[in-house]
Amino acid sequence: MTTDPDRPPARRFRLSPQALRAAALQILVVAAVAALAWSLIDTARSNLADQHIASGFGFFAATAGFDVSQSLIDYDRADSYGRVFLVGLANTLLVSALGIVFATALGFAVGIARLSPSWMLARLAGVYVEFARNLPLLFQILFWYMVVLGSLPGPRHSLEAPLGIFLNSRGLILPQPVAGDGLWWVAAAAGAAVLAAIVLLAWARARQARRGRRSLPAGRVALALVLGAPFATFLALGRPLALVPAELDGFNFTGGIRLVPELVALVAGLSFYTAGFVAEIVRAGIQSVDRGQSEAAASLGLRPGRTLHLVVIPQAMRVIVPPLTSQYLNVVKNSSLAMAIGFPDLVAVFAGTALNQTGQAIEIIAMTMAVYLAISLLTALAMNLYNRRLAPVGR
Repeated sequence: MTTDPDRPPARRFRLSPQALRAAALQILVVAAVAALAWSLIDTARSNLADQHIASGFGFFAATAGFDVSQSLIDYDRADSYGRVFLVGLANTLLVSALGIVFATALGFAVGIARLSPSWMLARLAGVYVEFARNLPLLFQILFWYMVVLGSLPGPRHSLEAPLGIFLNSRGLILPQPVAGDGLWWVAAAAGAAVLAAIVLLAWARARQARRGRRSLPAGRVALALVLGAPFATFLALGRPLALVPAELDGFNFTGGIRLVPELVALVAGLSFYTAGFVAEIVRAGIQSVDRGQSEAAASLGLRPGRTLHLVVIPQAMRVIVPPLTSQYLNVVKNSSLAMAIGFPDLVAVFAGTALNQTGQAIEIIAMTMAVYLAISLLTALAMNLYNRRLAPVGR
């Protein structure tokens, strides 16, 4: 028998005693977890059988039989529990989106104001931050709902704003938009303008990268394109959109769009509370930028506002975005406090009323948890992609 001297020797598979003990321990842990899971499932199945509750999602097609005070989609008490789920999901997404937008705008303004050279403005911003951060969110929501909105006058003595906007104890009443012929052309013009603006910005960015300097105010041109094209189309087609204000009829308004006080209080509480944390994140991000950057920009003749906009904020965003993402996730999760004031979000109408009526606790709670998890993961994914775009690009 001959052997090839160039062939490497065959490796022998051998388990050491330590590896065997580690493998046995992992197998025992997996078996214990599986036994615990099976025990929980079997107990739940027995409890459901004792209460004569059928497992599964067949209850989705059953009639809900209760009203919802605020709904973005058409809903009637004769609709199914599946429709109730969509109503609650839409309301949760609405509150979360409004809270994120308002908290971001207010937080950035307060964060910049905290670094203002004006002594009074910086102190007022600091006082706001301390109040917003140190008072419980539930207390702030109840304050807006019971103290601020609860003290508003009735419909006959509503606070009136331009364009037919009314605010009273029944909520915020907005004019109803009524579409006319040709509105789709305005929407098409807006979509085409947005696409053209994206192409223009990409072309201007590539041109600036090649030449090393900016020769075209692409941002202003893109903004004028996005605003001007649909507005010009709107005027050319004879204004195919009208705002019809609500009218006082007896003791209440008819027509228009009514935002219930619960929605206004919840958005206000979430926004003012989260803005306090966003303001501190913005302040920390701005202070992380080296002072020499501002001094170099000033030596080039940039004014303080332009220096903040073009030099400081873009560099600070690398520090601001990661903790800002956590605040956005908190807004989504904290929106579940809507149940405290009766706003029909996902937790209130689906994990509350629907669960009490059907008894499908496992299915409803699992779906609610999956929805919040999916929203949080998608929010984190979008913010991580945005943060990646902010990464400095080396030449």
